[in-house]
Amino acid sequence: MQVLMAAPVTQQVSGGAAPSPSPALGGPESGQPLAPSVAELPVVDATGKRLPFGALFRERRAVVVFVRHFLCYTCKEYVEDLAKVPERLLQEANVTLIVIGQSTYHHIEPFCKLTGYSHEIYVDPEREIYKRLGMKRGEEIASSGNNIHFMHRDRNRLDHKPINSVLQLVGVPHVNFTSRPSVIHV
Repeated sequence: MQVLMAAPVTQQVSGGAAPSPSPALGGPESGQPLAPSVAELPVVDATGKRLPFGALFRERRAVVVFVRHFLCYTCKEYVEDLAKVPERLLQEANVTLIVIGQSTYHHIEPFCKLTGYSHEIYVDPEREIYKRLGMKRGEEIASSGNNIHFMHRDRNRLDHKPINSVLQLVGVPHVNFTSRPSVIHV
């Protein structure tokens, strides 16, 4: 069941002309609040504990990244880069980084070991959040409280929004994801 209305691939949800309200997101004021029916859907942490999706960012600013699945090579590389975002920069910007996958919670720990990811991670084992938000691939969301301020819906498996672009939206400074030293022009 697809709940979201057709929307642009990348959508600035607050500021300027707001997009049409959708049942899953709510109204346009100061971002679009997540509909209670979606906010109450469960996600599962690495210990098997279930908690409401909306509780992940109800009281804080967050970047939520939905990955296609833990076996997707492109998603794995994206999460490896997310793992390189220094916790200090997130704390200074008062932002939480969250990854949500489509799997059983038993796969969270091995995936984190494989990618080096140490920030928050959950799964949507029944794909209910994915279905209700109309996702077919992956998506990046920037939120504050229960309001969604930015969404990017991937058109294909290689269409992830650049991490620095998403982090910039929530006030996190530029992160160098290469291990090469920066070139300084004299």
